[in-house]
Amino acid sequence: MSCWPRDDRAFRRAALRLAYPFAARLWRWFGPPLSAGVRVLLVDAGEVVLVRHTYGYGWYLPGGGLDPGETFDGAARREAREEVGADLKSLRLFGAYTNRAEGRSDNVIVLIATEFSLGDIDGVEIAKVGRFPLNDLPEGTSPGTLRRLAEYQSAPAGGHVGRW
Repeated sequence: MSCWPRDDRAFRRAALRLAYPFAARLWRWFGPPLSAGVRVLLVDAGEVVLVRHTYGYGWYLPGGGLDPGETFDGAARREAREEVGADLKSLRLFGAYTNRAEGRSDNVIVLIATEFSLGDIDGVEIAKVGRFPLNDLPEGTSPGTLRRLAEYQSAPAGGHVGRW
């Protein structure tokens, strides 16, 4: 049970928006120098599912960090469920990437799902979920997301390795 009343989402979203940049900086300074995460390419009928977080700006592929002991498959399914309410059928590897920003080694595995259903979101971490045509992405789509989608359009089978 949460200590926050269910009808107090606006307050929780504002608190998250204010606290996230500070917490992220602390984590970068004192957290482990190596991290692992996942992103999920949810693609169907020429459209991709993107999210906009309450604590930041821009559109991103759904995803996040691995919990202790979690597999990439498990993290992708959990993040997709938490962020877009998605129930994923099968997943396949699309690519493996490294982000060396800020002196860290952030390793991101991108998985792809073409069969999924979307459900409700809680509205605390995710401000908006959208389905966008691959050739008409929203303004503010993150550079890493744009690179992954360009790779998908040129080689949808995956097998990509490189920098985020």
